[in-house]
Amino acid sequence: MNVYLDIIFRSTAIYFFMIIALRIFGKKELSQLNTADIILILLISNSVQNAMVGNNTSLASGLVAALVLFILNFILKKTLFKYTKLSALIQQKPEVLIHNGTLDFKLLSKLNISSEELREAMREHGVEHFSDVKLSMLEIDGNISIITGTNNLKQTHYKRLKKLKKTIY
Repeated sequence: MNVYLDIIFRSTAIYFFMIIALRIFGKKELSQLNTADIILILLISNSVQNAMVGNNTSLASGLVAALVLFILNFILKKTLFKYTKLSALIQQKPEVLIHNGTLDFKLLSKLNISSEELREAMREHGVEHFSDVKLSMLEIDGNISIITGTNNLKQTHYKRLKKLKKTIY
C-alpha cells in the first residue's frame, strides 16, 4: 500500500476513535481543562502519533497526517450542520438544571453538579435565590447559563470546572 494512503487511513481511524471516545467519556468537562485533563490530552496525542504515521517520522508524513485531520474535522463540521440526526448522536444536548425555580436533583446528581457549584454560577449571574431562576441550562460546551424572570437581565459567563475527587487511603 502507498505510504501516504496508509497514513491517511490510520489518521482517519484515530480521528473517529477520538470523537467516539470523547462522546462516551464526556465532553462537558472540556469547557475548562484542569491539570489531569491536559496531561491526558498530551499522553493521548503521544500514544496515537505512531498509530497515525507508523514508523515513518518524516516531515512529509507528519504534514499528511495533520492535513488529513484538518480535512476530516472540516468535513465532519459541515456534515453535522447538514444532518441533525447525526449531530444529535455525536454531540450532547443541553440539559435543563432549573426550571421556574425548581431544581432537577436527579439530573444534577447524574451530571455531578453540586448545589454549591450551581449557586456559584447563579452568583456570577447576579442571582441570589433558586426561586429567582426562570431557566438554568448546562450547555453543550459545559457552561452553565442562567435566565431570570426579571427585566434587568445580565449576560455573564460561567465555565464549569471539573472537580477532582480525592481518595484518601
